[in-house]
Amino acid sequence: MEFNASIKYLKGVGEKRAAMLAKLGIFTLWDLLTFYPRIYEDWSKISSISDAPMNETVCIKAIVGTRCREHKIRKGMTLYKTEVTDGETLLDITFFNNKYAAEKLEQGKEYLFLGKITGKGYYKSMVSPEFEEYDGSKKMRPIYPQTAGLNSRAIEKLVKTAFSVCDSFSDPLPEDIRNNYCLMGIKQALHNIHFPESEDLLSEARRRLIFEELFLLELGLMRLKSKNRRSTAAEMPNDCTGEFMSLLPFELTKAQKRAISQAAEDMKKNVPMNRLLQGDVGSGKTAVSAALIYNCAKNGFQSALMAPTEVLAAQHYNTLAKMFENTDINIGLLTGSTPTAEKKKTKAALKSGEISLVIGTHALIQKDVEFKNLGLAVTDEQHRFGVNQRGSLSSKGINPHTLVMSATPIPRTLALIIYGDLDLSILDEMPKGRQKTETYLVSTEIRERAYGYVKKHLCEGRQGYIVCSLVAENEASELTAATELYKDLADGFFKGFSVGLLHGKMKPAEKKAVMDSFSSGETQLLVSTTVIEVGIDVPNAVIMVIENAERFGLSQLHQLRGRIGRGTEKSTCIMISDARNDVTSQRLKILASTTDGFKIADEDLKLRGPGDFFGSRQHGLPELKIADMMTDGEAIRETHAAASELLKKNPALTGEEYVLLRNAVNRLFSGGISMN
Repeated sequence: MEFNASIKYLKGVGEKRAAMLAKLGIFTLWDLLTFYPRIYEDWSKISSISDAPMNETVCIKAIVGTRCREHKIRKGMTLYKTEVTDGETLLDITFFNNKYAAEKLEQGKEYLFLGKITGKGYYKSMVSPEFEEYDGSKKMRPIYPQTAGLNSRAIEKLVKTAFSVCDSFSDPLPEDIRNNYCLMGIKQALHNIHFPESEDLLSEARRRLIFEELFLLELGLMRLKSKNRRSTAAEMPNDCTGEFMSLLPFELTKAQKRAISQAAEDMKKNVPMNRLLQGDVGSGKTAVSAALIYNCAKNGFQSALMAPTEVLAAQHYNTLAKMFENTDINIGLLTGSTPTAEKKKTKAALKSGEISLVIGTHALIQKDVEFKNLGLAVTDEQHRFGVNQRGSLSSKGINPHTLVMSATPIPRTLALIIYGDLDLSILDEMPKGRQKTETYLVSTEIRERAYGYVKKHLCEGRQGYIVCSLVAENEASELTAATELYKDLADGFFKGFSVGLLHGKMKPAEKKAVMDSFSSGETQLLVSTTVIEVGIDVPNAVIMVIENAERFGLSQLHQLRGRIGRGTEKSTCIMISDARNDVTSQRLKILASTTDGFKIADEDLKLRGPGDFFGSRQHGLPELKIADMMTDGEAIRETHAAASELLKKNPALTGEEYVLLRNAVNRLFSGGISMN
């Protein structure tokens, strides 16, 4: 059978089992061969019956001494017993209602038994062990993820069948790569990942398969980057960023200046810039983007900035309008709630080139939005857009430069994979005058004291947030919870104060009215759901209470906390939680101990794993089957270097020895990348 053959044609599968396997993501023979065990049972360490520890899973080798005896205990309960010996000690084997298993044991034959030994003195027994006839080999048995109707042993049997029917195992890694990195061949690696002959061979098989998976991924991402660089972009020879910085009433940080310089250099070239600007909350990404937008306008090109929400788009519009008020840069705003007449006017001004910068939401990527000469496409909070949306904005121009801004700090090794097609600029320092936000974790018993602390700040002319968590699984219940909390607080503890409500079910115009009132200082306290998580900037807001903090992820809590501490005043975040779960408590304590977003990202990744932390499917990247972006940092660096070196020597991977590698990369990215 060929690797791409449908799994239903494998002996022992058929239509019914194929449907079960589909639930595990197994559709072809290759899917089955790369459906890796999650753990292994070690049948290689054989104990004698007398030396085996009690109540621990052990493997013993013994000969069946008696025929199986049947004992009916009561209706519906039958015991099947036999006696085995390792030559020194006797052991009773018992099965409950499993005549099939008991009858497979033949008197006089030697078997391996895996299970827990119990008993006292000379009497020892093992209940319902797994067993197999001893063939002289010592082995580890795979344990696979299961689904209803298909257990691990059934999958193991199918994998063995798959190996027996494969026509050949063509290796996608060329011989020179395997030799340079001391990697075993694909057939040996696959066999030892499923049926390890030793722990050392299992380790080598894992290393080979992890290398291959990451190597193919790196090659594909580098080809994407290379493809972008083969395009011709608008050259912006005049670096006007210094001129813009001189207009600002504040000094930029060294990190901001470095990021601006890196991007300005990119924009001088005739290949499109594709750069990720990664910075913690409040690190000044907007000012960096403003310098590049100014540079773009002064070189005669337009810019577009796409934000994930209308609230954030409006805030960017207000912030950048102030930054550009003494310049000749015209700004437009285009969102879903922009009045029809205003939309028409803005679109016409974009098409004619009258507008230098347009700020908006996904409304910017609609078909009828046309630019005269788009030179720079900026997307904010990248993880909220799929790669297709980012690409749709860039397609509005002829290979415009692209800047992606993310406020979710990502460990460097993870960023190599997640943003492999982008160059990286990091803002790793805060603007001068910013004070560290103090964070406290308190129990619900002192909620009223926390509210009293909020009231004290409101009386001093400051503003604050109370964040309501998701208490159920749908938006309707979220709305109910937020509304009830708002009413309780506005009519109770904070009666006499101006209290506002913000949640995701509000219409854009309603959200804008609430935020305008809060930004102006008219609203003193804002009760909100996580809709404030992204980018809201009100410097006078210095106090935040987060209800049921255990219901939020670590990075999400850090983003929420980033809504305060945006001025020069001391700020305080109070997380209320009665969480007793160890992992949850650890997560909240991490947040209380540091404001370093990169450290928090590392800890969040350790606690949650990369799948939850940053679902790769959301980014249009292939799913990793064996590599782990948290624990395989060294392999990521090694394969990154290997892929880079290979593409320098052979950019198109030409030559007969690279045909399989080229095809493997294309398959991994479902044909979305051409290695030709």
